[in-house]
Amino acid sequence: MSLSTSPRTSTKLFTKLRSQYQLLIMSVPFVVLLIIFSYIPLWGWLMAFQKYSPGKGIWKSPWVGFDNFVTLFHDERFFLVLRNTLVMSGLSLVTGFVGAILLALLLNEVRHSFFKRTIQTVTYIPHFVSMVVIANIVLTFLAPEGIINALLLKLGILNESVFIMGKGELFWFINTLVGLWKELGWSTIIYLAVLAGINPDLYEAADVDGAGRFQKMWNISIPSLMPTAIILLILSMGNIINIGYESQFLLGNPLNLDYSEVLDLYALNLSFGSGEYSVGVALGIFKSIVSLLIVITVNFIAKKSSGIRLF
Repeated sequence: MSLSTSPRTSTKLFTKLRSQYQLLIMSVPFVVLLIIFSYIPLWGWLMAFQKYSPGKGIWKSPWVGFDNFVTLFHDERFFLVLRNTLVMSGLSLVTGFVGAILLALLLNEVRHSFFKRTIQTVTYIPHFVSMVVIANIVLTFLAPEGIINALLLKLGILNESVFIMGKGELFWFINTLVGLWKELGWSTIIYLAVLAGINPDLYEAADVDGAGRFQKMWNISIPSLMPTAIILLILSMGNIINIGYESQFLLGNPLNLDYSEVLDLYALNLSFGSGEYSVGVALGIFKSIVSLLIVITVNFIAKKSSGIRLF
């Protein structure tokens, strides 16, 4: 039975590919870039199983097996940095995910087009501003002579100026707000596109039934957003351990290092600060494996709970 249907299936697949040849041609440059920058560099993972020396290179450096992973997992600093990464990633994920949906819903309810476009523009702009500029603005505002200290002194909350960025316990909160300010508006674009595609007849039917604005939002807008939101959540969960390092590097200092250092900064310090290139690569492999497992797990949970899956 399978032998008789195989040629038919192959012919159908070939016909479909031939009818979409323009899309295939358009995707070729991106596939090439993906291979060059994402797959070919994976041969460097060999360094994680060696005592790598830049002078000897990969092919002449001695093999040490899993010793670099053992060294990594026995380093107390690794678990402190992992904690910082997971906490900041979790805070950014929750605030960004929920905030983008709420902002999109609120903008969708705005009837005055000029006001709506103004709010969209104001919230989009920070995305296009360099993180270096954003960090300098934040550091200037939070400096001992900055506007935040001046305001707190004026209100009588503080008796003297304080170095806010030197308070490590405040760093997670500050970093989360900075990320939310920079990316919130940009994150709403896809949700606004989904809301714009909802059939207006649904809202008209709800009006006939006497539904209020919040009832329509709860029963029409939010359910329509859920499939897209779940897909984006799955993709975001894959990056929960890959938070990056830009804001932490720019906002961090020796006083808040125990709260600001994340895995990427830790890997950079291992590789270029201590010369432990192999341990840094081992950390990169650890991050990749954990990210893959998280995506597979979240995809499985989403499939079981809502029927929506990424793959």
